[in-house]
Amino acid sequence: MATPGMLYVTMEPQPGLSLDQFHEWYNNEHGPTRLKMPAIFQTGQRFQATDGERPTFLATYDVTDMAILTQPVYTDLRAHRSPREAETIGQVAVTRYLVDLQSSRQAPDFVDVGNLPDAEAEGRVLVYVDVSLQDVEGAEAEVVKWYEEEHFGMLTKVPGWLRTRRYRTSSIDTGAPLRIVTLHEYKAVNGLGGPEHKASMDTQWRTEVFSKYLGKKGRRTYSLFYVFGAGPRDLQHLAPLPASKAFVSSDAKTATTPASETEGAVLQSYITTPDGLEIPYRLEGNTAPDAPTIAFSNSLLTSLHMWDAFVAILKRQRPNYRILRYDTRGRHAIPEPHVPATVEMLAGDLRTLLGHLRITKLDALVGVSLGGATTFQFALKYPKLVSKFVACDFNIASSDANTAAWKERIGVAEGADDGMQTLAGITVSRWFDPQTVANQPDATATMIAQVAANNRDGFKYGCQALWTFNLREAAKGLRVPGLFVAGENDGKGALPKAMEGFRATSGDGSIQLKIVPQAGHLPMYEQPQSFWEAVEHFL
Repeated sequence: MATPGMLYVTMEPQPGLSLDQFHEWYNNEHGPTRLKMPAIFQTGQRFQATDGERPTFLATYDVTDMAILTQPVYTDLRAHRSPREAETIGQVAVTRYLVDLQSSRQAPDFVDVGNLPDAEAEGRVLVYVDVSLQDVEGAEAEVVKWYEEEHFGMLTKVPGWLRTRRYRTSSIDTGAPLRIVTLHEYKAVNGLGGPEHKASMDTQWRTEVFSKYLGKKGRRTYSLFYVFGAGPRDLQHLAPLPASKAFVSSDAKTATTPASETEGAVLQSYITTPDGLEIPYRLEGNTAPDAPTIAFSNSLLTSLHMWDAFVAILKRQRPNYRILRYDTRGRHAIPEPHVPATVEMLAGDLRTLLGHLRITKLDALVGVSLGGATTFQFALKYPKLVSKFVACDFNIASSDANTAAWKERIGVAEGADDGMQTLAGITVSRWFDPQTVANQPDATATMIAQVAANNRDGFKYGCQALWTFNLREAAKGLRVPGLFVAGENDGKGALPKAMEGFRATSGDGSIQLKIVPQAGHLPMYEQPQSFWEAVEHFL
């Protein structure tokens, strides 16, 4: 039987260690690495002391089964630290505690901080109490009885009380002295120190328990400092670091680059969906934790770098934005067994990414082609998660002709070892306006290389999202403000005409359609400045 519990760690950075380095390492490497293991760690958060005592910082992790912490899946994390982690943690006084959960009670309106937006979780108070026992027979039972039958019940009457949990030294922590630990959570505005709280600490039963059964008592108070997600997201502490503190993980899947004189901080990492798909993402722009976020959904066969030129313009013109880009399902290897993607699945992938990054609502979502359909589906299905959207060069429904064309393209990709390269040349020449091909050879070659690098199986199953979807009926109920954009010569002008047709039947019909001249299927790539001029009024 599983024994749930908690790993909690107190930390005090030593003089000489930059707090930015300490926080950036913990927030972008140490914590997320553990939250990427949901079978072990359910939640993780950091607290900062409010009582003036040291250690200043506390991290807590809810563990599904304490026995797992003795197994290589976890112990290898500590045994094989990155050089950056080893350097940083060597300058921090660290004490780890392992405790088994014994009981828990919570207020009717309690919500775990992991499920709250940062703004609502901010300021949550944690009171930590640990006691040792006198060498008296039955001491633990008597203390527990008092806790459960009197003390905890009185604490529930303290204004702002949210949750109380009782733990004892874990059975896996062999040799550690027995300690009873209680954690009490309160809202930022609470009655700690008030009459109800004082009453809970001034009863005859409490006096008897303390005199007969308790040894030492420790008490600390903390305020919530940071909540981990499985995706690192802390640009605030990354940006001020010197260039020498740039970091690349051993698997090269996570990289953090501090700001320079010419470029802002960049954070690249990945999250994993419930079906095992790894989604790489890139976070940059405004470093404030509460900055409005704009996300980009790329087209089939391309990567998040298809937005590079446009994002450079956006960062200059809208420095208020935090910018999120990610690779759509199908760009890379996909989970076994392979299953066809759907537009709804792709919208769900984005929702999962936002959840891991603790982004509760996008200020804007921009997508093109398959990403445009994903964007439209996301606005339809998750209207509370996005304020506005820009959907580019997409169709509202599939057709038999398009399905047949995609099947032919799969045949090209699978027809030879260099099938993806062959498909890339055909695809880009079809996508781009003829003037782009003639006048921008470097951009054309770069896009061909980007398409050719797509995973073959990913393409085969990813393109099937465009085979059997129809959003026409759902579009009538659209409630999120949107903008349509199309390249003037996409499909030799056929796609802009199609978009004009379903624009009028989407939502209340107020969506505008903007046309980017001298552009085909990827106007933000072919003509980034003209694309900006088409969307700047909306963003």
